[in-house]
Amino acid sequence: MRCPYCGADNSQVKESRPSEEGAAIRRRRACTVCGGRFTTFERVQLRELTVAKRSGKREPFDRDKLARSIQIATRKRCVDGDVLERMISGLVRQLEAGGESEVTAAEIGDRVMEALKGIDDVAYVRFASVYRNFSEARDFEAFVTELAQNVGQGRGAAGADEPSDRGDPEAP
Repeated sequence: MRCPYCGADNSQVKESRPSEEGAAIRRRRACTVCGGRFTTFERVQLRELTVAKRSGKREPFDRDKLARSIQIATRKRCVDGDVLERMISGLVRQLEAGGESEVTAAEIGDRVMEALKGIDDVAYVRFASVYRNFSEARDFEAFVTELAQNVGQGRGAAGADEPSDRGDPEAP
C-alpha cells in the first residue's frame, strides 16, 4: 500500500479488525520509510461499476466521492457516522447487486435522496439542492413546500408507511 505522506510503496500493517458490521476490514498501517501512520479499508467489490453522467461522459464509480457528497449534505447535523457508513455501504451493495456494470448518475442521486429522506430532512434538502441544481431561493421554497406536503400526507422523512405527527397537535 502506497504511503499517502511520502509515496513509498512499503507499509506495514500494525492492526487489523472488522469494520462496518463485518463488511470491511480496517487496517492501521505504518510507512517503513517516513514512519507515517494511516488507515485503509478493505471491502468486497462485486463488480466494477461505471457511472454514466448526464453529459454523456463515463467514469469509474468512486465510493469515496459518494461518501464525500453525503458527508457534505450531513455536515453539522446530528447524524451518527455509523448510520451514514451503513447507508453508504448499503447503497454501494444495491448498485453492485443490480446486475448492470453501468449505472446512471441520476440513479445514484435518486437512491441517495431516498436514503437521506429517512435519515435527516435538512441533509435531504441540502443534497437535493446540488443534485437538482437549485439556482434561486424559489427552488428551495418549492422543494421544501413539496416535502412538507408529503410529510403531512405521511410520505415524508418518516417513511411512506409511517404516519407523521409533525405539525399535528392531535396526532397520537
